[in-house]
Amino acid sequence: MKGAAPLPDHLSLELRRGAVILAVLSQLREEAYGYSLKKSIADAGLDIDEGTLYPLLRRLESQGCLDSTWRVEDGRPRRYYVLNASGRSALKAMAAEWELLSKAIGRMLK
Repeated sequence: MKGAAPLPDHLSLELRRGAVILAVLSQLREEAYGYSLKKSIADAGLDIDEGTLYPLLRRLESQGCLDSTWRVEDGRPRRYYVLNASGRSALKAMAAEWELLSKAIGRMLK
């Protein structure tokens, strides 16, 4: 059997969108700044472009899911993000939804 045809970019983006949000929320149970967050997600196997990550962080903060603080470390100002109570609730709900979707899609793909 030959390999599957490559997924068109627009479909790949649609598929990844929710997964990226869930990945970011899952990694912000502990405080992190942008680059360290990008690295921890990449280390887990999911690459996120900085042009996607930073606007997402700002959007999640404006939606009330994240708190942030500026700190200077090693002479560089860094903005640290962490889930707040609303973000923890959103993560819990999204994780539960992900599990249901994953199981259902898995059954359909068999």
